[in-house]
Order: sequence, then structure tokens, then C-alpha cells
Amino acid sequence: MFVGSLGQAVASRTSAGRRSAYSPRLMRTSQPTSQSAPPATADASNEPVPIVKGSHVYLIDGSGYIFRAFHALPPLTRPSDGLPVGAVHGFCTMLWKLLQESKVSEAPTHLAVIFDAGRETFRNKVYDKYKANRPPPPDELVPQFALIRDAVRAFNVPCIELDGYEADDLIATYARDVVNRGGDVTIVSSDKDLMQLIRPGVVMLDGMKAKKIGRDEVLEKFGVPPEKVVDVQSLAGDSTDNVPGVPGIGVKTAAELINEYGDLDTLLDRAGEIKQPKRREKLIEFAEQARISRELVKLMDTVPDAVPVESFGLREVNADALIEFLRLMEFNTLTRRIAEKLGVEAPAPLEASVGSSIAKAKPKGTGEAPHAPPSPMGTATPPEGLGTPRSGVEAGRSAARGVAFDRAAYKTITTLEDLEAWVSMARSSGRVAFGAMTTSLDAMQAEVVGVSMAVAAGAACYVPIGHGKIGADLFGESAQLPGQIGLRDALQRLKPLLDDPFTLKIGHDLKFDALVMAQHGIAIAPFDDTMLMSYALDAGRGGHGLSELAERHLGHLCLSMEDVLAHSAGAKKSAKTFAGVPIDKAAEYAAEVADVTLRLWSLLKPRLAAERVATVYETLERPLIPVIAAMERDGIKVDREILSRLSGAFAQRAAEHEALIYELAGHKFNLGSPKQLGAFLFDTLKLPGGKKTKTGQWETRAGLLDDLAQNEDLPPDARRLIDTMLQWRQLTKLRSTYTDALPDFVQARTGRIHTRYALAATTTGRLSSSDPNLQNIPIRTKEGREIRTAFIADAGCRLVSADYSQIELRVLAHIANIPQLKTAFAEGLDIHAMTASEMFGVPLKEMTGEVRRRAKAINFGIIYGISAFGLANQLGISREEAGAYIKTYFERFPGIRDYMEGTKAFAHANGYVETIFGRRIHYPEINTKNPSMRGFLERAAINAPIQGSAADIIRRAMIRVPEALEDAGLSEARMLLQVHDELVFEVPTGKADALIETARSVMERAAEPAVRLSVPIHVDAKAAGNWEAAH
Repeated sequence: MFVGSLGQAVASRTSAGRRSAYSPRLMRTSQPTSQSAPPATADASNEPVPIVKGSHVYLIDGSGYIFRAFHALPPLTRPSDGLPVGAVHGFCTMLWKLLQESKVSEAPTHLAVIFDAGRETFRNKVYDKYKANRPPPPDELVPQFALIRDAVRAFNVPCIELDGYEADDLIATYARDVVNRGGDVTIVSSDKDLMQLIRPGVVMLDGMKAKKIGRDEVLEKFGVPPEKVVDVQSLAGDSTDNVPGVPGIGVKTAAELINEYGDLDTLLDRAGEIKQPKRREKLIEFAEQARISRELVKLMDTVPDAVPVESFGLREVNADALIEFLRLMEFNTLTRRIAEKLGVEAPAPLEASVGSSIAKAKPKGTGEAPHAPPSPMGTATPPEGLGTPRSGVEAGRSAARGVAFDRAAYKTITTLEDLEAWVSMARSSGRVAFGAMTTSLDAMQAEVVGVSMAVAAGAACYVPIGHGKIGADLFGESAQLPGQIGLRDALQRLKPLLDDPFTLKIGHDLKFDALVMAQHGIAIAPFDDTMLMSYALDAGRGGHGLSELAERHLGHLCLSMEDVLAHSAGAKKSAKTFAGVPIDKAAEYAAEVADVTLRLWSLLKPRLAAERVATVYETLERPLIPVIAAMERDGIKVDREILSRLSGAFAQRAAEHEALIYELAGHKFNLGSPKQLGAFLFDTLKLPGGKKTKTGQWETRAGLLDDLAQNEDLPPDARRLIDTMLQWRQLTKLRSTYTDALPDFVQARTGRIHTRYALAATTTGRLSSSDPNLQNIPIRTKEGREIRTAFIADAGCRLVSADYSQIELRVLAHIANIPQLKTAFAEGLDIHAMTASEMFGVPLKEMTGEVRRRAKAINFGIIYGISAFGLANQLGISREEAGAYIKTYFERFPGIRDYMEGTKAFAHANGYVETIFGRRIHYPEINTKNPSMRGFLERAAINAPIQGSAADIIRRAMIRVPEALEDAGLSEARMLLQVHDELVFEVPTGKADALIETARSVMERAAEPAVRLSVPIHVDAKAAGNWEAAH
């Protein structure tokens, strides 16, 4: 079920709230099943409740709720008739959650949901282009607008809207009225446009983050207090609402100006005094535009004919009406949950509930991907009933959600006796959720501040170890706060638990905790990781962060680290660490982490078996944790002198390119300025393809120069200029990203770089690295290869690079059963030359480099769903010629076309695709009616089994390598890096050949015995003193 899945991911996708979404037009679309009430009316059957001192009115921004709900969930449809109801389901979940939580915390006396009426407002008379750039809402959302209004009434909550005015105007009017009569107002929204209303008696509540927004939060966001927000917005404008503002002035500059001059009118009157010439000119030229913008952004708080706020008096839910509405929407689980809370009997569940439209099993006889070998795990749906995997899922869900969250119940452990008691409880239960709280996210440098444990839902504790008063002594050192157990004593008691083979340790992103504990000689085993469980189950369905999973699966909003660190000592945000957080606040956060982790484990663990992905988790995910942790701990050595020399060389080359650019251009300009670059390309050179933004500035997106460079119609001088700009850009980027930055990543203690790998960051199983990202060093350019020379072996050692040869093409040949490719790989032929020979009829002996290059581009492009347009740009040929190449390719290799069409059909029928090892990559929105998005998702679905299978093969190899090295007597050898299809090792010089033999044997047989590929796997391996020479 999707209850509680509308959290931080939704907030980030719709951070601007309702105004950054869609046009409010067509928001009143009636359906046969839904009759919309007249606007600006309330249910007369309820007695008015006067507003008096102490009244607390909740005003819910209904339109903001709609779009958050819509974007949070995959496209759900009602099984009986296919009506889209995803947004309705999400809205009901959110509203029910707010109603329950507000009763406990704020106890509102009045509550209403306010909507946009959806027609033109008075602002369109002020400025006819207001919101004119808004796209229409998605087709699948339109029929849900009226249903959501019905949902509000089903909850017995007033549903308010008024023609000619936006919801924000109604909210402003009610807020003013209530405060003037002595009441308080909470506006449930995160919309920045409502922040101007905040004042004594009025606050905002971001329901997704359970975060209050008051004067301080507005100051942090806008740089001015709420009463000045309108002035800032008048200057900065708003592209989403087409509020023009003053071109070239953003929120930060606007805030500085308003703080300096006091208000908008004073600023505009004194604009001639401003020293910066361009800013002065813009303010004078667009003064009237700023005044018009003020009329657009300022909310009207005197809306006439609004329904009286007294009619918003809090009402009891009519259980029968609400349950009937939810049943008609076919929300089985939500209906049952709310019925239980209301103490009424839930209706019998329908045979098919909302959510079943996202298929969980392969329908018989449909959507079968041709040529795809059967998954080792199968996909059949297990039988229902007691003792089945499905019953285990229900039991796990009950265990996870059966106990209410109560942060006050968490324990803070301050004595060794209490710690020993918790350790004993954990060992007795046979499992414990565990997490380390540290001073840093860099596990190699982090110091332990405390640890948290949970032994049952709601039964969690925090053991403070290193909390201190920052800067407490003359030397700026931290003084230990009283009431803590010393690090040595705590770890001495914890070690027998953490390495106890009979107690399962459960963590979330446990690699971090494993690395931290390894610094203290503790190896955590055995273990489970809820992040990787979620990744194995739901890759592509959303993120796998703890807070997001808590909202999605438990309906619980976790404390955020940001909010907790706000309590930390330290004047600057960068100086705040968990060590400076008061122990009571730290305990709430840390114990909650352990509690949530254990509950998620109870819920996710049974799903692995029920959904037949346990093998993926147990063979591809969990065993990789200690392997990656060891790689991160070992790190790799770099030569600072080489990097310094390269940095100087890159700077010199960049300067030469820059001088040539100015010579070709005929004058100097700032190459790093998007504005000046755009003006030069499209105003001065009059090049084609330029587009202006709403501010009147030329668009200079990242790929602009690449697109221009591929335009054969450009004059030779222009092409030379663009090519030189591209070379300059690459040199400056490589210098800032690598040659200048890499030395800062060298740790003083080890003298090595320790990149961090994310195990659940991509949908296909590929790993990603960061701090620093070593996977983006270009290997096809001279400069990229030069950077790799700075990665060196330790004294007396060699680096060994073992690289899979064309692994994705080999997987494609196997999955799609392409005879020509399989034969070529079996015979060890040059696969790209063979392709060129097949396509263009050129004998292998007469093959030219240019013809082979074109075949190579097609080979790899097809895997990624390249279009004729994309191939034309890549090869510098016409679109017609590129289209002919693709057509010929499919004619020569029909199995590839069959694979692509079969995979698309499977994805549309099932909502996911699979690798040859059973990893599922979900595409819940692949049946969208948006053709552009559907095409993108189809291309991703075609590529995912290929790229994902290759990633799984590499994972299997990495998992087997440590034991293989030990068995071969190569215990001194270390696996250091994984980059794309390559593994990098460090080994004593005399054992390099033995390592090459061992690594090649493991990597080439990694798919077996689960899958025996019908093409041979080949690994190229070489030893040298640096990474580039070994590659």
C-alpha cells in the first residue's frame, strides 16, 4: 500500500508547491460518479462555531495537496473501470493523516480545505499574461479534480473555492479575519507565495515534513521578514506564474535591495542612486513592471462573498459516508485501516483493489519477452493463506505498524549496567537494529558520538559516547558532557554483540556502520541491510533513504538530521556536528533511526520471499557490503607531483585555447559567463539554434556547444571556434574537478584517496562513486588518460586493471539470441568490424577505421535506444542517412528488434523488466499517456536488462574475488576500485601475474552456475605502475 509515501521525495519534486505545477484551468471537471457542489458554499447542516480568543483554524491548501499526491504515486487506476485515482488515493491518505495528527498535537477548532476555482482571476485583468505559460494538467489528473472535492466532503470537511479568486486569496482573507478576532491560524502548505501571510497568530505547516514555517524560516528562505516578501517577489518575479519582475534580479539581490532601501516604492524612487550601472538601468527601465508584479504576488485579504469562517467548525467524521466513498474508489487497504480507526466494521474487500493495476506477476500468455532466458527465481505468484510467504508479509506489516511511535518512550543509556542489560536483551531476541552516530559522513574520518539499538518495535535506546561542549576550553577543544559512557568501555561491551554469530544485526546503509566499527577493530556479522532490501524489491519505484521508506511503508515522518543539527553548538552551519547536539535531542533522533530500521526489516524481509527476489538480495546485494567496505577502507594512492604538473599543463593549454578564441572572435569576453557567451554566439555570430529565456537572456544549456559543433551547416571559422571552446571547457573542467581537487581528498592518516561507493543509487545495479567520483574521468581523451597516470601503486607493488571486454554487447547477444554476434564473439572477431561488414558489405580485410567507428556507434547506440537524430549528431551525418543505418541494422540483426519489442510489451504489461539474474527494475509510469515520457521509459526498459545483467555479473565477480585471492595465496593483494566494467587491484610486484590469472578466472566465470551464457566472457588484464599504463 502507498500510505505515507508522500514525503521528502515529493517535497523536493514540487518544492514550489502548487504554483510550480500546472495551470489551474479545467480543475472543475465533473464525472458521472461525482457531482461538484457550487463554489463558495458550506454544508448548512452544521452549526456555526464562533471565532473567539483561543480558536485555532486550520486552512489546508487543497491545490498544493493535489499535486503532491499526484506526483508521489505511480499511475493508479480503479480496477472496475480504469478510472485514474492515484491522486485521489494520495490525497485521502494525506488528509486522514493530518486529521489524526492535528487532533493529538494542535487540536484545531476549525478546519477547511481551500481550492482554486480554476477560472481566470482578477490578476488576469491586471496582467493578461499571468500564468499564460502554464501547461494544461496531465490527462490522467483531470478527472480526479472533482473526485478529490468529493473526497473532502466524504471526510466531512468544508470544501471552499470562489470564482475569480485563487485559493491563496481566500486563505489570506480568512487568516486576517481570524487573527483580528483573537484566533490563531495554521496554513497547511509549503507554498512560498503564502509566506507573506506569516505574522503573530499565523504560521505555516509543511505537512510532508511535519515542519512549522514561521518568521525565522521565511527570513532564511527570502532574506527578509514576511512583511517584505511581496517586495522581494515583485523584483525577482516568478517564472512559473509568469510574474515578470525586473530582469536580472533574483531573490538574493532583491532581498539585499529591500533591506537597504526599506521597501519597493523607496527603492524605485531612489533607483538612480544605485552604483551598479546595469542594476540601476534595469530598475529604472522596469519600474512599472515591478509595480505590476507587486499587484500579482500580493494576496488579497478582503475577498468579498467568502463563506463565513464560522462554518469551518471541526466536525466528526461520518463513518458510513467516508467508508462508502473509499469503497467506491476501491481502496481496499485504506478503507480497512480507516474503518478500524473509526471503530466500525470494514466492508468485505473487493476482489481487485487499487494498486493491482501495477502488475506484480507475469500474466499468462502476455508480455513475455522473447529470447529472454527464464529468471533463476521465476515470477509466479505464491498461494495465499496461513504459512505462505504472503501471510508472512501481512504478519510483518502488522509487527511493523502495530505499535505507535513514541519518541518519549526511547531510553538513553548512561551506565554500563544498563548497556549490558540492552546487550543481553538483544542477544536473547536474536536480532537487533544498530546504528552509529558520528561526527562526519566520511566513515574513514568519522568519530563515534553514540550508538542506537532497537530490539522490538518501539523498544529502542541511544548510548551517548562523545557529545561535547564545542569550544569549551582555551584551545577550542570540546569538553565531554556528563552522563556518558566512555568510548572504550562502550565498544568493549558492544563488540561481543556485534560479532556474535547468533545475533542478527540490522542496519540501514550498514556499509557506513561497518566501516566506522572497523576503525575500532569490530567486524559486524551476521547482518541485514534494509536499504538494500528495499533496493532489491523496489528499484525504480522511489528512493531508498530511511526517512522516505518510513513515510512510504510506515506512514511515519522521521526527525530530519537538519532539524536535529539546528540544536547543535557552533556559530556556523558548517561547524555543527552531531557531537554538539544535546543528548536528549540526539537520543530522540538516533533511537528513532534504530526503531524505524527494525520495523522496516519486519516489513521488508518477508516480501523478499513473497515477491521472489530473496536470491537477488542474498547473492547480489548483502554479500557486497563487506567487499565494498574493504575497498573504501584500502583506498588508492595518487602522486601529488603528477597532479600538480598536469594542473599547470592544463592551465597553459586552456590559456592557449582562450587566446585563440579571442583571436577568432575579434575581442575578449568572459568565457565562463553564460550571458556573455550567449550574446556572442547568437547576437554577434548570428548562429542558428539560439533560444531566449523568459528574462530575455540567451539559453546556454550544457550541451549547446556540442550541438553547435555537430552542425555541418556552420561556416568553417565558426566550427573551428566552437571546437576550440569545447576544448577550453574540457580542460578547465578537468583541472577544477580532478587535478586541483584530488589532492584535497588524500587523507593524512593513510596518504590515499578513499572514494565512496553507493550501492543503491542507480536503478540497474551499477555502482556509483563520489568524493571523489572516479567513474567520470574520461578515458577516450588524452587529458583523461593523463589524469589516470597520477593513480599509482604503493612501493613494491603494481596496479592491475582487469576490464570486461564489451560485456553489454555480449549480454545482448545472449539475451536477444543474435547468431551473428554470438558467432563473432565465439571466434574472437572484432565485433564492430564484423557489424560493419554485415551492414555495409565490406570484407573484414578491407575494413577502414571510419566504417568501423560508425558500426561501433550503432552497436552501442542501439543498446541505449538511440534515435536517427541522435545517431546523426554522433556521426555527423544526415538524419536520413542515420535512419537508413538503423533500418539496415535491424534487417541484418532481426533478433534485436524482436528483443526490443518484446521487452517493451513485457514492461507495459508488468510494470518492470528483469535481468538474467532476476533483478527487477520497475517502471511504474511506463503506461503514461505522455508520449515523450513513455518513449523515454521504453528506451530505459530496453536497456535495463542488458546494463543490469552486466552490472550483476560484475557484482558476482567482486563478491567472489576476496575468497579467490585468499585461496590462491594472494592475501596481500587488494581490490581497490570498480569503474564501469573494470576492477583495479594492487598486488606485490612478484605476484602480479598470479593475480591476473586469478582475477580473470573469477570474472569470466562470474555468471555461473546461475546462468551459463551462450557467448564467452573475456577479460583484458594488465599490470603496471600506474592506472593508465595498466589499462
